[in-house]
Amino acid sequence: MYDQFDVTLEDVDLLGEVELTTNLIIAASESDGHLPAEEIDRILGVAPPQPRREA
Repeated sequence: MYDQFDVTLEDVDLLGEVELTTNLIIAASESDGHLPAEEIDRILGVAPPQPRREA
């Protein structure tokens, strides 16, 4: 029988965001206090800012 509400969707970007959010939630729940910005950046895969070179 056909079910119009049985739709399989896969959004790769959304799945990636859910994974990042899950990783942050796990890290926060295992932490005794606030997560430092450096730890959040590491979990999210963000490169630390590079010092600006003067021209």
